[in-house]
Amino acid sequence: MFTGLIEDLGTVKQMTLSQIIIETKLDNISTGDSIAVNGVCLTAVSVKNGSFAADYSSQTDKITALSLLRPDEKVNIERALTLSSRLGGHIVSGHVDGTGKIEKIEKQERFYKIVISLNEENLKYCIDKGSIAVDGISLTIARISGKNIEIYIIPETFKNTVLQFKKTCSLVNIETDILAKYVERFTKGKKTDGISLEMLKEKGF
Repeated sequence: MFTGLIEDLGTVKQMTLSQIIIETKLDNISTGDSIAVNGVCLTAVSVKNGSFAADYSSQTDKITALSLLRPDEKVNIERALTLSSRLGGHIVSGHVDGTGKIEKIEKQERFYKIVISLNEENLKYCIDKGSIAVDGISLTIARISGKNIEIYIIPETFKNTVLQFKKTCSLVNIETDILAKYVERFTKGKKTDGISLEMLKEKGF
């Protein structure tokens, strides 16, 4: 489990069809640790010389943008939560739902507006002012327009994450709010006396 607060910008050192090696300045990483790489929960299979290696499956390759990474490219890194950690972002599982495409990046004074298009399956879990993880970054949806979501990025987040390197048409990993998925699961096919996913969305849940 993660918070969506990025700890480091790592650097891809090597990439194969099933393994990625990343250089990071974070310490206290051990073999077996869970680490989110651009929002994808991976397991460190070896750690040495300021870097770690992680394997990933064909299913991860299919759902995420992980295999599009290239050597020397920067990635968002976050270590898993501990029981003593503060939950400063929102609950992020590291289980990516799919990818979104950046439609627009617009600088507005000191802030950045980013518009991302999503498929219908992921869009249904999004609400105005709701949480979403974009490449592992905990963000708030400012507005939904058609198939697009709009998010506003503060300078601190922009300069300390991979968002600074993104361009129009870049693909980003998307994880929608896990609470919305639980609500859908619990209410699907059940009589709920007027309670529905749509009603909860309207009420801000």
